[in-house]
Amino acid sequence: MAQDETAFPWEIGVFDAHCHPTDTMASIAEIPRMKATTLTVMATRGEDQDLVFQTAAPVEATKSVTTSRKKERILPCFGWHPWFSHQIFDDEGTRKDEDDPFMTTQLKQAHYEKVLTPSPDDETFIFALPDPKPLSHLISETRTRLLAHPTALVGEVGLDRAFRLPNAWTKQEVQSRDATMTPGSREGRSLSPYRVQLDHQKTVLRAQLQLAGELSRPVSVHSVQAHGAVFDLLKELWSGHERKVLSRRERKQRDAERSQRGEADEEDEEKEASSKTNATPFPFPSRICMHSYSGPVDPVRQFLDPSNPSDVYFSFSSLINFSGPSSQKVIQVIKALPDDRVLIESDLHTAGKQMDDLLEEVARQVCDVRGWDLRKGVQQLADNWRRFVYGSSEVLPNGHDVLNKR
Repeated sequence: MAQDETAFPWEIGVFDAHCHPTDTMASIAEIPRMKATTLTVMATRGEDQDLVFQTAAPVEATKSVTTSRKKERILPCFGWHPWFSHQIFDDEGTRKDEDDPFMTTQLKQAHYEKVLTPSPDDETFIFALPDPKPLSHLISETRTRLLAHPTALVGEVGLDRAFRLPNAWTKQEVQSRDATMTPGSREGRSLSPYRVQLDHQKTVLRAQLQLAGELSRPVSVHSVQAHGAVFDLLKELWSGHERKVLSRRERKQRDAERSQRGEADEEDEEKEASSKTNATPFPFPSRICMHSYSGPVDPVRQFLDPSNPSDVYFSFSSLINFSGPSSQKVIQVIKALPDDRVLIESDLHTAGKQMDDLLEEVARQVCDVRGWDLRKGVQQLADNWRRFVYGSSEVLPNGHDVLNKR
């Protein structure tokens, strides 16, 4: 793409919908100097949950949610990534007062032999893995963190058919690893032949989606070679809650009745419907972001079906979407999306100038693909992020966002 010399309108507000700066904690000090307005910071595994929690200071109970938004540079997200889902065991059906069954090496081995494919017969590999954590504990801890941050999201969660577990650290790798990186990720290790069973990934994802529904929080979803599986799981959770899609005749009749009653009646109906939605927990999140979406156009149409009770957004990054052979595919996807369902992200593991540069780059790329004027496009992307996170893009004169979670 040709270099655009137009000044980038940072003053409008630029929002990173998905990033991982706590993977490099030394970079956190750069955030106050960044041009980006807010970073949506993901937790992924055991080692970074508390880091994300501590980096985004909890909102004081005396503050309103809307007041807290004015100062947010970091929006925390708490979730367990599918790359680490093998570290979770499904304890549904077990007594909550019994001792942790994974105090025994036999049960640890049985767990990993069950959830990994092919089933590993290498005891050295198995016992180098962390002791598994009960799913009920994960959900309880995540709920506590979300309640401490009234605007926090659930993420990063999802499904991944391609990922393989890294091999255990060698002595040489341990000695040469970058000590500034938060532990727990691959960090260049060679890959084993083992993947996490998709059914087990679904169990971990389902529980987190249900928690998001319980607390009315949006979700950031990772999906690699699994868009159909993600949709099928959502469809299962949506069952019985689908939106009624009116026919053209029914819409005309509704509009005529509203016209007779006047605009005030219509506004009252919408406020009443929004109030009922906020008061009723559902077993699914009302808003979902498919992060760095790399799939084809057809699944997009499924996710955007008007009968779906969740609003689905799609975010894009230069690192994932605009490099390599998939760049032409993502252009078709971005062109096919409604204006109000497009988000941008850096998906970067370090905060600072590089993150700002990537956000500007992808914003320009998306505006170019959509044919948007740069200022109007950046405003659209900002409105979309606010709508995804808070349920509304409207801002009152005093700086408070309007709460309108559908």
